[in-house]
Amino acid sequence: MAEAVFTICAFFTVLAVVSITLYMFANGLPAIFKVGIREILFSTVWKPAADEPSYGILYVILTSVTGTFLAVLIGVPAALLTAVFLVEIAPAKLAAVVGPAVELLAGIPSVIYGLLGLMLLNPLMYRWEKALFRGSDTHQFTGGANLLSAVLVLAIMILPTVINISASALRAVPAQLKASSLALGASHMQTIFRVLIPAAKPGIITAVVLGVGRAIGEAMAISLVSGSSVNVPLPFNSVRFLTTAIVAEMGYAGGVHRQVLFTIGLVLFLFIMIVNVVLNGILKKGAQKND
Repeated sequence: MAEAVFTICAFFTVLAVVSITLYMFANGLPAIFKVGIREILFSTVWKPAADEPSYGILYVILTSVTGTFLAVLIGVPAALLTAVFLVEIAPAKLAAVVGPAVELLAGIPSVIYGLLGLMLLNPLMYRWEKALFRGSDTHQFTGGANLLSAVLVLAIMILPTVINISASALRAVPAQLKASSLALGASHMQTIFRVLIPAAKPGIITAVVLGVGRAIGEAMAISLVSGSSVNVPLPFNSVRFLTTAIVAEMGYAGGVHRQVLFTIGLVLFLFIMIVNVVLNGILKKGAQKND
């Protein structure tokens, strides 16, 4: 009976993935045939409501790629070092307080991060923006709602996921490895960075995969702090991500415009799949080397 239950659950899981894939392709491809893949993917002009509409999403794609990369570049090292601190360095009483606090951060709704960014981060960014571009005749001021604000919010949002999973991976490393390293004369720090972290690499990469997935798929928080304008992804430009492009316009879009939004969803879907395949490939290579 247990085998039957597990088989049924696995079947419905695979069916869900296949169904989502077919649905995204079925709804995302029509706009490509009508508008053209070159116009959609390689044009930089997004004017779906103009007399001569244009549906270029190149800047939107570049914004998602750039924003996700920078968020991971900032968030992952900070999260990994925090996990090392909680597992190997922090006193037990401090770890008992900080650990649950980090877990609590993972349960906070994304819109709360967006509101905090809107109230606290955007005004700070606007002050920096005014100082940097004082006297500029070409810069379009954003009020602090820009790419840099979105990147910082995303970096903060991925911290709990990466910290918790990385800490679990570090705790799962056999105690004999640490003891052997220390017995051979290695210092505590040498043991952490040359023994424990490499041994926990598969779990850490899994944490990074989940963190990247959250960063790519986030919409509500960054819609509040990014400005939601289609621009070149520069730090102080108001920008639009793939997710916010769908959220901002799906409510009133119709016809080809709506179909192009589904195409954006298909691009996002493929983007996430490619990232997962690449990172899982890295994970498997690491596991083979360890074997």
